[in-house]
Amino acid sequence: METCLKFADKCLNANNIATLTSNITTKLDKEISNIVKRSNFDRKFMSTTKDITYSDFLSNKMLMIFVIREGVPYSFFNLIQHLTPFTEDNWADFLDISTKSLHRYKQTAKSFKSIQSEKIIEMAEVTNVGLDVFGDMEKFKLWLETPNFSLGNLKPLELLKDSYGKELVISELTRINYGILS
Repeated sequence: METCLKFADKCLNANNIATLTSNITTKLDKEISNIVKRSNFDRKFMSTTKDITYSDFLSNKMLMIFVIREGVPYSFFNLIQHLTPFTEDNWADFLDISTKSLHRYKQTAKSFKSIQSEKIIEMAEVTNVGLDVFGDMEKFKLWLETPNFSLGNLKPLELLKDSYGKELVISELTRINYGILS
């Protein structure tokens, strides 16, 4: 029997997940490119003149700062949300808002405040690093939900609400990636 990942109440196998991830990444590329085009972001902070991709965005701290200060549009958050292993309740907790408020952002399609935008970008970074380390969303999600001795026997997921906790999680992922296990 083939295992599946539940997404939008559908059971997805590995091929469907790869296709879905590819589609979301393509949409993220378009969305971040549109955000940059609509803004007054100084192009000197970009290493290329071509359209910016989501991957370029995650590697450009100046661009991240700019998007955070402008506010992450709900459309961009929605795509990031679908690319990460976090539930709606996780997101509400990270952003320090109720799920009802999260739904209002969706209905009004407004941008998040900078403090919430920063958390959205941080979770995108954590997911990016986690996927680099584990190569698979399910393995990364399992790691996030398992108490970790190096993190004081806390689940990495529990630490992501705070910036310092996020840094601890990223550091632990980096150690795992380099084979340094505590």
